[in-house]
Amino acid sequence: MIETPSPLVKPGQLLARGVCRHLSGYGFVSVEELVPARGLRVDVMGLGPKSEIWVIECKSSRADFQSDSKWQGYLEWCDRYFWAVDQEFPTDLLPPETGLIIADSYDAEIIRMAPERRLAAARRKVMLHKFAVHAARRLQALRDPGVAAMVPTGGLRTEESG
Repeated sequence: MIETPSPLVKPGQLLARGVCRHLSGYGFVSVEELVPARGLRVDVMGLGPKSEIWVIECKSSRADFQSDSKWQGYLEWCDRYFWAVDQEFPTDLLPPETGLIIADSYDAEIIRMAPERRLAAARRKVMLHKFAVHAARRLQALRDPGVAAMVPTGGLRTEESG
């Protein structure tokens, strides 16, 4: 069944939902729109049962992919990097040294596993902290929508992020 996106939900957000659902089957938890460093915002960050960190960028069209000039900046913030696209996307455009996920708004499938580039322990600690804070802020904003205006959106300042 194809879901018609509402004007409030963008196609990339629907892909992200399917990716997050799929990752949960591997024991991952995930957050959307996490800022690992100033100037970067990942679509989905997954945290695995062994503290592995995956970044997944969701691309809804050729133009969306071709306008993304920052994706290589995400590689230093994760153990594995993936693209998530729908089944109509021209996957030959995607760099072969990255992972590939085919997704829709309900589920996804890993087509090509991304190569592993293990984070250094200090960087992993920073990312685990950012993930936890981001998830907690999202939960708090859901429980108390008035708090969203009081919480900074750019993430935490750390020695690594500036």
